[in-house]
Amino acid sequence: MTPPTSTPILRSYAIGQMANNTYLVADPASNHAVLIDPAMGIGKLLPGITSEGWQIQMILLTHAHFDHTYGIYELMEVLEPLPPIALHPRDGSLYNGGGLGELMGLFRDPFPAVQHPLTDGESLPVGQYTLTAHHCPGHTPGHVFFYSRELEAAFVGDIIFRRSIGRTDLPGGSQPVLLQSIREHILTLPPQTRLLNGHGAETTVAEEAAENPFLFG
Repeated sequence: MTPPTSTPILRSYAIGQMANNTYLVADPASNHAVLIDPAMGIGKLLPGITSEGWQIQMILLTHAHFDHTYGIYELMEVLEPLPPIALHPRDGSLYNGGGLGELMGLFRDPFPAVQHPLTDGESLPVGQYTLTAHHCPGHTPGHVFFYSRELEAAFVGDIIFRRSIGRTDLPGGSQPVLLQSIREHILTLPPQTRLLNGHGAETTVAEEAAENPFLFG
């Protein structure tokens, strides 16, 4: 295998009513990029993203809650054609039902169809690089995270936060399942792995293994 000729690019944007972290991962050698969890407000940022020359190949969703997906409506208005949307099938009904947006009084037209059903362990190309999707349920039934070996980072959505974990009181959530997922799939990553979550500051596997109070007892 030919080694990569450049370093992958990572951009983080805190946007939307719930200060969601939306991420862009790009390969400067090919200008190929993916967007992860586009939140409301992404449309205002897209001109800056495209002016850098990034060609968005896919929209990756860690899960289907509305605050991580409603940016899709804005992308539909400015990207033609809309890049394929990737989501785990076990979050399909949540996605098709609006992602619980009705809890915030948000009622929208149906989302565009998911063109890429994610499978556990699947490798997703970003130019010369890959993101690996890992099924990690508990916050939602079809929650996944995306791991980048090159970036030494995992895009974990709402699985785990700095000294906290994702909520499990919404439909489809389960705290025992979430804690098992974290122990089996997150804490087994290399200790230096950056955990880039859906809200708030990033952390690392080593920090959470040592200091996250929800993981003890």
